[in-house]
Amino acid sequence: MDHLWASVFGILGNIVSFLVFLAPMPTFLRVYRKKSTEGFSSVPYVVALFSCTLWILYALVKTNSSPLLTINAFGCVVEAAYILLYLLYAPRQARLRTLSSFLLLNVAAFSLIVAVTVAGVAPPHRVRVLGSICLAFSMAVFVAPMSVILVVIKTKSAEYMPFSLSFFLTLSAVAWFFYGLFTHDLYVTLPNVGGFFFGCIQMTLYFIYRKPNPSADGVMILPTTTATAAATIDGAAVVSAPASSAVAQMAAVLPATAVAVMPASALPVLAELHKMEQEIGTPRKGAIKTV
Repeated sequence: MDHLWASVFGILGNIVSFLVFLAPMPTFLRVYRKKSTEGFSSVPYVVALFSCTLWILYALVKTNSSPLLTINAFGCVVEAAYILLYLLYAPRQARLRTLSSFLLLNVAAFSLIVAVTVAGVAPPHRVRVLGSICLAFSMAVFVAPMSVILVVIKTKSAEYMPFSLSFFLTLSAVAWFFYGLFTHDLYVTLPNVGGFFFGCIQMTLYFIYRKPNPSADGVMILPTTTATAAATIDGAAVVSAPASSAVAQMAAVLPATAVAVMPASALPVLAELHKMEQEIGTPRKGAIKTV
């Protein structure tokens, strides 16, 4: 019976995570059409790729973990495609930062983990060691939603935290929690308790603060990954402004928070970044001001 329910929740987790992995697709199609990254940060996708490779390694060492293996293999392909497209159209400085992050995290750090695990850990203990590393990494990224929650409370606006994505991230946490429970895998179960907890908080905050604070003169405030920026989007002027006020604090948090907390599949998008990308993809009439 445990095996049956583990399969059910593993499949459900794969389906939900598959959809969330594809959430940034409209943004990158836009990047391709515009031949510009428009100020987006590559950090979430580099971190997501690292998380995927960690969980693939864990699944391979543990064996009999097909759901973990399949979704993270798919995640690796998707994240690699995102990063390659970003490198193709990003400015030189952003491209160098992305390459540095990739080499540091996905090459150096991952190679070190593989070397230590294979050469320094006896086979019977490898699952525990890798599981502990994955667990620690998943717990570390809980700083992201905590920061977002604090900013939403401070700004009293859930403008960059749409309910739909928060719901699917919570659903993903539930699916992977029960998968870990029925497979008796503590390293998958524990982080998703936190994922469910923060997802519920985000959805609650959405209903409390779902009416966005109107900006001056009816101009939409759009956070970017830098303090100032200037570009043109579909013929609408994108005017730069100093990164000040509470909304600017949201912009400062975005690059650090756009990383998933779901350990079984490194979902690369948090609600704030996804909302920002949606707004850029479908700009309203009139001027758009960035901070």
